[in-house]
Amino acid sequence: MTPDASVPFRFVGYPVRVHAGPDALGKLAEEVDRVRSKRVLVVCGQSIITSTDLVGRVKDALGERVAGVFSGGKTGSPVTSVIEGVAAAREVDADGIVAIGGGSAVVTARGITILLAENGTAQELCTQYPEGKPPVSPRLLAPKIPNFIVLTTATTAVTRAGTALIDPESGHRLELFDPKTRPVAVIWDDQALLTASPWLCLNATASCFTGVAAALQGNGLNPMAESDLFEALRLLKDNLPLVNSRPDDPTVRTNLCAAAFLYNRATDAGAGGSALGVVTALAHSLDTRYPECGHGDAYSILTAPGMRFNLEANAAGQARFAAAMGVKKDGMDDRQAAAAAADAIEALFTGLDLPVRLSQVGVQEDGIDVIAEDAMTDFGLHRNVRKIQSVDELRGILATVR
Repeated sequence: MTPDASVPFRFVGYPVRVHAGPDALGKLAEEVDRVRSKRVLVVCGQSIITSTDLVGRVKDALGERVAGVFSGGKTGSPVTSVIEGVAAAREVDADGIVAIGGGSAVVTARGITILLAENGTAQELCTQYPEGKPPVSPRLLAPKIPNFIVLTTATTAVTRAGTALIDPESGHRLELFDPKTRPVAVIWDDQALLTASPWLCLNATASCFTGVAAALQGNGLNPMAESDLFEALRLLKDNLPLVNSRPDDPTVRTNLCAAAFLYNRATDAGAGGSALGVVTALAHSLDTRYPECGHGDAYSILTAPGMRFNLEANAAGQARFAAAMGVKKDGMDDRQAAAAAADAIEALFTGLDLPVRLSQVGVQEDGIDVIAEDAMTDFGLHRNVRKIQSVDELRGILATVR
């Protein structure tokens, strides 16, 4: 693919520092000092406390700058745990947050910074979906305390401005948007990244692959976005298969973190996800309703069928992605290349031992209706390249991978 440099585009580079290597965590103190934080709250989940030495390492690095530890982070970042974190932050008068973990820790920390600063509940501050009208995201204008991230898995959540919390009463995602919650610094420490099991590492990265696939299927990519996407795709293709075969190699984990970072930078440069918005919406609903379904599991199940659903509306875009994947052969037309790309994605996920059927993550036939109905109110659905006419179309997609 050759980007059309004549297409106008805008890129905003957000100020974030990344430290990677054998003792990258040792750089945390200088980053905290750089923004003059003196009372940071460490945020993590119970597994970080019980199965790793990372909280101890952070305390050693920061010393008296650590004002407290909140270990109540939960998978999916439910509002209840975020509210508990807000109380913990207020109790120690925190002026910064250090998140340790993967996507859930990152999002929980961002949720804490938002609810700590804004007047209103998550339900009031989140994106609203007025019937018959486009979604509306309230502007969250209050200043936010800085956050710092010590990653244990690659995740696209790390440098985003969006924060999705789970409403435990309704089971729906509450989407809050605030660019001021992007991290000041991100740590890719070798030993921290190796604390995650290979399964967790793969599960955390699968959604990144889908995001890159979606972006490369879009139209009008500018040269900055396309360059980052191509490199992200290369890093993912080269390193995902090595997670199981080289489980103790930190370079593999760091490369996957780099892929996620490049993908996010491409979105800041204008790459979009409309080519697979239906996959995002269904995946959000699936992993919210079925906690036993990992975040990456949802994308490994739904990416190929989502592409097949969108094929008629975006055959040329999917063919371009097939070329990037190396599966478009001489003589193939766009529809044939698109089909080959969907098959290649399904084969990739199967080869990584990730699920490709709903039954593999405990979804029975009666769960299809719930997942489909939930997805109808997801922000991603409104951006899908093929307009969704009814919930029946979503049920049809899910039925193909039952």
